[in-house]
Amino acid sequence: MKLQFGHVEVFVKDPLKSKDFYINILGFELIEVQSDKYIWLKLGDREILLRPGFKNHSSPTYQSTNMAFVIFTDDLNETIKIYKERGLVFNGDDGNCCPTFTDLDGNWFQLVNPKHI
Repeated sequence: MKLQFGHVEVFVKDPLKSKDFYINILGFELIEVQSDKYIWLKLGDREILLRPGFKNHSSPTYQSTNMAFVIFTDDLNETIKIYKERGLVFNGDDGNCCPTFTDLDGNWFQLVNPKHI
């Protein structure tokens, strides 16, 4: 039996609104919009599906969340600069010089240079 990881489903209040955040700020690529409410996106070779969901139970800090997304970059300072220019507000740091932020629904992200892990 062969198993492999498929995609991640991210439940958001308004997938069409979230699509703009993921594409215009984070740099995801649009794959497909299904039925005007399911948004398939890609970053590198990883895919996510934004889908309608109920109010999420977001955590107040990165360290208190149950799950987070990690975005790798080979130039942390340049990526931070670009994200800030696009309007992203960083919400802190995980304690290891890895800035953290949330999407529109409170889902947590961490920006990391894998060479510094």
